[in-house]
Amino acid sequence: MSAGPLVEYAGVTGVADDGGNAMLEDLNVYYSSGDFAWIVTSSALVLLMIPGVGFFYSGLARRKSALALIWLSLMSTAVVGFQWFFWGYSLTFSHTGSAYIGDLTNFGLMKVLAQPSVGSTKVPDLLFCLYQGMFAAITPALAIGAAADRGRMLPCVVFMFIWATIVYDPIAYWTWNANGWSFKMGGLDFAGGTPVHISSGAAALAYSLMLGKRTGYNKVNGLPYRPHNVTHVVLGTVFLWVGWFGFNGGSALAANLRAVMACIVTHIAACVGGFTWCLLDYRLERKWSTVGFCSGVIAGLVAITPAAGFVPPWAAVIFGIVAGIVCNFATKLKFLIGIDDALDIFAEHGVGGIVGNLLTALFASDYIAHLDGFTTIPGGWVNQNYIQLGYQLADSVAGFSYSFVMTCVILFLMNLVPGLSLRVSPEQEEIGLDDGQLGEFAYDYVEIARHISGDVTGISGSPSHSIKGDHPEKTA
Repeated sequence: MSAGPLVEYAGVTGVADDGGNAMLEDLNVYYSSGDFAWIVTSSALVLLMIPGVGFFYSGLARRKSALALIWLSLMSTAVVGFQWFFWGYSLTFSHTGSAYIGDLTNFGLMKVLAQPSVGSTKVPDLLFCLYQGMFAAITPALAIGAAADRGRMLPCVVFMFIWATIVYDPIAYWTWNANGWSFKMGGLDFAGGTPVHISSGAAALAYSLMLGKRTGYNKVNGLPYRPHNVTHVVLGTVFLWVGWFGFNGGSALAANLRAVMACIVTHIAACVGGFTWCLLDYRLERKWSTVGFCSGVIAGLVAITPAAGFVPPWAAVIFGIVAGIVCNFATKLKFLIGIDDALDIFAEHGVGGIVGNLLTALFASDYIAHLDGFTTIPGGWVNQNYIQLGYQLADSVAGFSYSFVMTCVILFLMNLVPGLSLRVSPEQEEIGLDDGQLGEFAYDYVEIARHISGDVTGISGSPSHSIKGDHPEKTA
């Protein structure tokens, strides 16, 4: 067992402060090495989730746009990684600010060192910045899957930076920063029900709306194709499932019993969600769907996220069952509202996040939160704190509405800027994003013709300056 902090931090709190002078004192004495090890590990686990999102989306999409979705998820890591350093961390987790947004006292990570963070006195600003930066990076990656088959890459990259600043940072601030209105109200969100899942689900719905339907989309059946690579879906699910232990378990911000409980309920909800969705799909086709199982696992993980540090293990079973059922049926909502949400991001993350937030109000238990030794909450309905449902509903509605409206505004204005039109041309949509936007392919590419100085020759022609050819998949 690692040693705890040797010295209690006695510096100034509530204002921007380095937290000490590393040349004059050992700044590590204020913190536990065990807590450091767990949160650094959790940061790496959440980072692993981002390519997991890319593989999950890639497998669900069509072959000709598979690589583009992996590229976008990786680009989210880079773009938001810089944004977080530049001003994202300061806007979200500065020690001072209004009820809605932080200030720029930590711009460029100024004065981000050993002062206890606003998240917990168990970790310093520097470590909290690293960990929360991974949350900031994965959220646009979840939303940007809405660009599947028809969104240009450059506008997606620009959108990530703007959206992280205008949408994610304020929502995360009011949810997790002690100065935020939702935090002060009494809203409970352990690891990102509203800032991560509801906001990304709403953004994906808005992006799908602003892009318009894909060519050939039918309002009753969508596009008649199946996921092109189920192995990629499984691979992405594995990355996400493993990473979620850091996502939820790390949100205890210390190596303690609460972190362990968060990991346990996360795993239970994922297991139950997976076979619940499987059973629902089996009733229709009498087939045991791998994609259905993976979708259910994600639904269970999404729903338990806001509750992981608040609910007992038996409640996680209910989270998995309800999330599996509700998110499964929510995949049909896109046909009712006429929006081409290609990868069901809204159904999984938007609806799943709302389910998780509301169930948290019912099953949050004061003794679970206090497993870390210092957190005190009034609990939810199991503790006769019935007003908690109102707090959770207010937080969910505010997060969804703000993300959806602001995403529409951002995309509308971007589409007016020369060079930032959102949608690819019909020709590029036909050949796919991989060829049209990246010039690279997820799989082997068979060349059937070469263009040389405007002349087309057969396969036996001389070497080319540019290569064009037919795709192995024209209709998928």
